[in-house]
Amino acid sequence: MLIGIIMRIDKDRIQDKNQKDLKSHQESFDFLSNRLEKNNCNVNDIIDKLSKFQVAIPSWALGAGGTRFGRFSFQGEPSTLEQKIDDVGILHALTQTAGAISLHIPWDVPQDYEAIKQLAVSHNIIFDAVNSNTFQDQKNAEKSYRFGSLSNREKTIREQAVQHNIDVINIGRKLGSKSLTVWLADGSNFPGQNNFQNALQHTQDSLKNIYGALPDDWKMFIEYKPYEPNFYSTVIQDWGTSFMLANECGEKAYTLVDLGHHLPNSNIEQIVATLMLKGKLGGFHFNDSKYGDDDITVGSIKPYTLFLIFNELVYGMNNNPQNPYPAWMIDASHNIKDPLEDLIQSLEAIQEAYAKALLIDQAQLRAAQIENDVVRCQEILQNAYRTDVRPLLQQARLTTGGALSPLHIYRSLKVRENLITARGVNSKAVGL
Repeated sequence: MLIGIIMRIDKDRIQDKNQKDLKSHQESFDFLSNRLEKNNCNVNDIIDKLSKFQVAIPSWALGAGGTRFGRFSFQGEPSTLEQKIDDVGILHALTQTAGAISLHIPWDVPQDYEAIKQLAVSHNIIFDAVNSNTFQDQKNAEKSYRFGSLSNREKTIREQAVQHNIDVINIGRKLGSKSLTVWLADGSNFPGQNNFQNALQHTQDSLKNIYGALPDDWKMFIEYKPYEPNFYSTVIQDWGTSFMLANECGEKAYTLVDLGHHLPNSNIEQIVATLMLKGKLGGFHFNDSKYGDDDITVGSIKPYTLFLIFNELVYGMNNNPQNPYPAWMIDASHNIKDPLEDLIQSLEAIQEAYAKALLIDQAQLRAAQIENDVVRCQEILQNAYRTDVRPLLQQARLTTGGALSPLHIYRSLKVRENLITARGVNSKAVGL
């Protein structure tokens, strides 16, 4: 039940709501389970993997996102770090899949670290990767990032950006985080504006300095993006550049793949496979896009592509011990949707793609590949994709105390209305 200033959904309330749909769910689950087991699928193993699969929620996604033309706030947004953690707690209570939060500095610097950690523990939430911000000037900063940060021609500006990342690492250490994500907006809008080689060299040197401040048990994720905010060039424009920089830094540095950070028709699943083979896929940002970096609801545009990507992820997790278990996070922006409803939809889409990938008989697929039976290869993939796996997702949530239908219960409990009552119609989230 939602109570007080700290928003919570009581598990008993969720179970009460589940009762209405429990009989129908059991019938659907039994039917699907029997069919899958006849095809030699280990349903219990799939349920177990779905139950353990956790996706970090970024702190900036809990409010309404903005565009280059404006921002339309959603009422009842979390205006403090405590409220953001409470919102992730709501998502996790309903889905049992959102067991981590990813903070963005300086938007989310705690005032009381112990209190923040205790609040997260009370929601059964951990702190995932901490994210630095050198893509915009910060209040009282001595130097401007207008013409770049880690790649800037001016050494003092690069040093300021490096120090910010080191400060972010120190904040993360106090919270129990184990990784730093670096996304670089540096680049140029006009030919001749930058010397490409110098910009890349400066970036490499800066990243090495940041890497040198990493604790022994930390990882550094290097994100890439083909364009925006610079449209002629970006310094880390593709996975190859990120991969190269990660190799230059060392074994604790990895490439981070963001689904929206690719030019149209890029074969993202092949990128994923290559990075896992080389042991350098560190993190994964889920979203969807139509043209490029729209950062909209996961699976809303290209659900089959998401499934194909998960096929490579599942294969890699089973066959590439040289690659660490990836850090999963949603990275989406909500301009007109209730952010929490959007995140529930994204979590469902991620779990659905994962479940379908787990249905693929990899041995049969391998045999068909060896025989060059292209039709059979396609049929194996599409048979898994066409399976309605929602009963498996529901069963996984049911076994961990979550909601059979998270979105339905979210609305029936009037969560957004309660948040508006507690926080007001003009409450705005800090960040984008």
